Amino acid sequence: MVSVSCSVLLSAQPECRSSAFWCCVQSANGANLPTTDPLASQLLQVATTLAKQAGDMALDGRRNGLKNVQTKSTVTDMVTEFDKASEVLIVQGLANMRPDDAIIGEEGASHSGTTGITWHIDPIDGTTNFFYDLPTWAVSIGAVDEHGSLAGAVYIPALHEMFTAIRGGGAFCNGEPIHCNPLSDVSRALVCTGFSYAAEQRTVQATRVSKFIHQVRDIRRFGAASIDMCFVACGRFDAYFEENLHSWDIAAGELIAREAGCQTGDFAGNALRPAQVLVSNPTIFSQLGDLILTSSVSDR
Repeated sequence: MVSVSCSVLLSAQPECRSSAFWCCVQSANGANLPTTDPLASQLLQVATTLAKQAGDMALDGRRNGLKNVQTKSTVTDMVTEFDKASEVLIVQGLANMRPDDAIIGEEGASHSGTTGITWHIDPIDGTTNFFYDLPTWAVSIGAVDEHGSLAGAVYIPALHEMFTAIRGGGAFCNGEPIHCNPLSDVSRALVCTGFSYAAEQRTVQATRVSKFIHQVRDIRRFGAASIDMCFVACGRFDAYFEENLHSWDIAAGELIAREAGCQTGDFAGNALRPAQVLVSNPTIFSQLGDLILTSSVSDR
């Protein structure tokens, strides 16, 4: 059992370069948490402030209706006016609070910096969910240094949930500590995954899932990588895997999951890379990785 399930916080008030990269402060709802790294604390305060501002702006805008929806790489890869507005808000906030840091943003707001800190921004993770007015979309902001993710915030506006972590300081949801499930039997694991925007890759990925779905409790597909990792971190899922992600997809969520006790890496247990991501508790990590790899082998 998780020591604190983030699901009990659903009613909490709202106040409460890519593959090259790769301890808590006052949270968004005012809970004072211990910290040992002043820089990380400052970065997390910036991340939570901007994630909440951008997320609440997007949520209010969505309730008033969408007016400009476009596609990018495929018809399933959408971008709305609020993806862009959210990124503009975050980038302008960083320009005021951390003007010398580098930025990598999903919607193109990227520039170099001089401090050794790079912000990886997903202004709306789960744009398809946002488009369909589903609650599972988030603003994800991660601050990365030469050693990897240093601070991260994933804010889910529709659920009023702010997931946070700084390196070495544990993981939190709305200021309460969270931990992954201590599951030891992969056959009892609720596993979450995601699919590529490219049709040919989606077919391969769906076929792979069909080969091992009977060997786990069940499969879920929520459509927002940062949320998927946070939900593993707080015990709503037991594991998550996906391929062909980007640094902005995982910079915050992977840190939160790791600080909640998860193991992260590629399917073979090597270092995490955006091209291949697996997150679970350490006990079932290898078992699940083997299932995924075995199911990825083409039938002969």
